[in-house]
Amino acid sequence: MAGFDDPGIFFSDNFGSEDQHDELQNSRLQIKRRFKEFIRQFHEGNFSYIYRDQLKRHYNLGLYWMEVDVEDVSSFDETLAEKLYKVPTDHLPLFEEAAKEVADEITRPRPEGEEDVQDIQVVLKSAANCCGIRDLKSDQMARLVKIPGIIIAASAIRAKATKISIQCRSCRNFVNNIAVKPGLEGYSMPRKCPTEQAGRPKCPVDPFFIVPDKCKCVDFQVLKLQEAPDAVPNGEMPRHMQLYCDRYLCERVVPGNRVTVIGVYSIKKTAKPTKMNPRDKVNVGIRAPYLRVVGIQVDTDGPGRSTGFAITPEDEDQFRRLASSPNIYETVAKSVAPSIYGSMDIKKSITCLLFGGSRKRLPDGTTRRGDINVLLLGDPGTAKSQLLKFVEKCAPIGVYTSGKGSSAAGLTASVIRDPTSRNFVMEGGAMVLADGGVVCIDEFDKMREDDRVAIHEAMEQQTISIAKAGITTTLNSRCSVLAAANSVFGRWDDTKGDQNIDFMPTILSRFDMIYIVKDEHDEARDVTLAKHVMNVHMNALQTTESERQGELDLNTLKKYISYCRSKCGPRLAPESAEKLKNRYVLMRNGAGEHERETGKKTSIPITVRQLEAIIRMSESLAKMRLQPFALEADVDEALRLFQVSTLAAATSGDLSGAEGFTTEEDQEMLSRIEKQIKRRFVIGSQVSEHAIVQDFTKQKYPERSIYKVIHFMLRRGEIQHRMQRKMLYRVK
Repeated sequence: MAGFDDPGIFFSDNFGSEDQHDELQNSRLQIKRRFKEFIRQFHEGNFSYIYRDQLKRHYNLGLYWMEVDVEDVSSFDETLAEKLYKVPTDHLPLFEEAAKEVADEITRPRPEGEEDVQDIQVVLKSAANCCGIRDLKSDQMARLVKIPGIIIAASAIRAKATKISIQCRSCRNFVNNIAVKPGLEGYSMPRKCPTEQAGRPKCPVDPFFIVPDKCKCVDFQVLKLQEAPDAVPNGEMPRHMQLYCDRYLCERVVPGNRVTVIGVYSIKKTAKPTKMNPRDKVNVGIRAPYLRVVGIQVDTDGPGRSTGFAITPEDEDQFRRLASSPNIYETVAKSVAPSIYGSMDIKKSITCLLFGGSRKRLPDGTTRRGDINVLLLGDPGTAKSQLLKFVEKCAPIGVYTSGKGSSAAGLTASVIRDPTSRNFVMEGGAMVLADGGVVCIDEFDKMREDDRVAIHEAMEQQTISIAKAGITTTLNSRCSVLAAANSVFGRWDDTKGDQNIDFMPTILSRFDMIYIVKDEHDEARDVTLAKHVMNVHMNALQTTESERQGELDLNTLKKYISYCRSKCGPRLAPESAEKLKNRYVLMRNGAGEHERETGKKTSIPITVRQLEAIIRMSESLAKMRLQPFALEADVDEALRLFQVSTLAAATSGDLSGAEGFTTEEDQEMLSRIEKQIKRRFVIGSQVSEHAIVQDFTKQKYPERSIYKVIHFMLRRGEIQHRMQRKMLYRVK
């Protein structure tokens, strides 16, 4: 039993733990001291002490936050930055305390009434490479990560306690200043009251409640981040991530913004205790991840977007050279969908659409849109959808939707009920997400009518207004629309004229250019087209590389487009404006005469919107060359494009017969026969078909023409067959 009561055993452990505690405390103090030195001493050049001055400036303005670049910390002290990256939960509070103490030093003496130093929030930013949402795994838990994406929903601002005070129900005893962890973690109340007073019964279990008046709170907001559309693998749903922002990071972003977020990858409890078993212990170790944001950068190059790549000075030189080359317009137009043969005018219009005109903000606060909308109407098999797919790839932001699969809410914005807070939140649709880009809508004619109406406002005013479920707001949707549609009868039918187009004039006037793409029969063209298709299929890899002389590859084109869009906003030159004015009046007169001749309104109107369309086209042509003013040549080219697209489409509806196959005399004869047939029997009477044909052949009309006229009238629905197709019955 010797040494049984040796006191050494009892003390060593005790002292050991105390030493350890002191060491921790010391190391924390040291780290805090290093952070203070960093804020005080970090400088660029001789005298610009960035962070000290920034802190003082912000503090005097009443903004209690400072933005720190992590790269600066690592150039000041590598281990410090390493600790920030690895264990941010411990070191960010130290950084904020250090910032508070430095603020205390540099803002003395403070005016009276403001003697207390406010807490400073440290916001981080970093130039490190981003990590995708899909690459966040469990080993990044509790570390700093940087992820890009689009904000799709934002909650209202709520309060979260940082320090709480609790009081015991029975003995009225306060426990003050309990720190609550930052983030979405709560605080679990102590089960027993620690005070034991003599002569009183023990307090019951769970006696505490929170005293709200003595709590300290900060604002916080929960955002929903969706990964960027270009990072989603084919055929997968985009992933979401919950973001938690507090204090000055709230209200920095709105839904639809492209952002890059730096934050601590954290976890929160998932299962809510159910009513049945409130102490449910099923998934004890399983937690849901979220990101506690410590820095947000909104990608501001252009409206609500990131170009995804930085433009180097060499690139800029190359772009300047490109812009000054004389045939830049042809080059860019050839680079649009090089695997599609022909349709040069359409490609030129698409080029204009990608560059866009310039958006004008008038002194009274209204804006005129600068984006160009194009509609392709036409036969199947004319590579419309391929063009759309190419534009989606090529535009800085591209969203591709198809007519049947998209509803009004999916295109504009929807109001949904947030599952956590049970109140309504707003989620932006395709037009909002493509803010600053292009929306490609395929099968435009198959959309339901009421869904198509939802796009009206987005196309002309470039905003989307919502008044649903207590949310009244306006979202931006500054995007171009490129739509493709078939005619009513599947293929374009020349005999039907106007009836091919199934759209209201309201939506047609919002398109700057309307192309009617017909599948013409032309032997020479068919041969070259077949050769081209064979080439594409036989050596798909070689054609893309070899036949590209004088063309830009996709990446260069994409960069060039975003460069021009961000750097240049041309205006019309005065002499070209004069020219345009005269041409517009002529166009209106031409359209008026055309309406008088045919005796019916055209379904494609020529209005002031079309004049603005030509202005936008000229501006985009000037933007391609990085010129400040649109010259007469640009106006001429814009007028030519307008002539071959919208004007041709507007006047194409007057073909009473099949004009492609008949001469003028035949045309007259057919209309003569038609008039006689109509005189022959009135509406609501019926006549034998055989008798009519006999009569007309006696008058020396060719039999084929008579059948042709009857056929046309049947197709127009003016007459109907009765009694085994022997009798003709006049309907209208």
